[in-house]
Amino acid sequence: MRIIRIGTRGSSLALLQTNMVRGALARLEPGIAAEVHTVKTTGDILSDAPLSAIGGKGVFVKEIERRLLSGEIDLAVHSLKDMQAVLPQGLAIGAYLEREDPRDMLFSAGSHTLEDLPQGARIGTSSMRRRCQIRNLRPDLKVVDIRGNVPTRLDKVGKIVDAVVLAAAGVRRLGLKEGVALDVQSMVPSPGQGIIAVEARSSDHELHALLEKIDHHPTRICAEAEREFLAALGSDCNLPAGAYATLEGGQSVSILGMLGSPDEACVEQMHMQGTDPSVGRRLALALKERLGQEVLS
Repeated sequence: MRIIRIGTRGSSLALLQTNMVRGALARLEPGIAAEVHTVKTTGDILSDAPLSAIGGKGVFVKEIERRLLSGEIDLAVHSLKDMQAVLPQGLAIGAYLEREDPRDMLFSAGSHTLEDLPQGARIGTSSMRRRCQIRNLRPDLKVVDIRGNVPTRLDKVGKIVDAVVLAAAGVRRLGLKEGVALDVQSMVPSPGQGIIAVEARSSDHELHALLEKIDHHPTRICAEAEREFLAALGSDCNLPAGAYATLEGGQSVSILGMLGSPDEACVEQMHMQGTDPSVGRRLALALKERLGQEVLS
């Protein structure tokens, strides 16, 4: 039987997510053999640098994708929110696992909500999207740039910062104590947040046929709508942006989006419905128009 080589980052969360994919494949094909290959990405190596300074989206996936294209590995497991909207030629997403909680969570010593954090509190995040929305909701808070894996960032609470914002999905998958969930209306998630994506070479039809069996169709529709939103912003987009899609009645795609200006002083939010994932593109273009070219330039 073919041995499937799976590439992933080496963090506890990345390895746990990879094991979720291995488990899903093993339940389908009990005799399947898989090897896990850990890859150190630019985002892992430059762990203290702001993401915007080292390439933004893609810094956690590009090295893994290079190994996939070169044939060193057969599959790559990613957090979808880390992936660029346009994949390298020759690669495709073969499966999306069912989405976890898409929301962000706030962690503080006093279990505060974002609304009742003390005046002038220091809140840690490296995300432009989170920073922009926090400043819009609570301009008095001091946003501090922090990086690191989930436990590292949690450990900074009460030391370097008074609170941190993290994706609920990672916290839940790691089995850690949960913080205060932030409503998606007030903190629009990153496109793809809470979704595990399995990437393979487009030409590997045997693997794609296998991955199709673990693909969660409702999650795929929502993921593709959010990726359409991201793609419409442009590959060189370095703006605070968020999108969250849901499937209503198995038919209609409902998507909420936010877009901020480069200086994070302005933020717009909009909701749209459509019959397919292309509604994500229409939403992004409408938000760009509303924010205005003079603000975006």
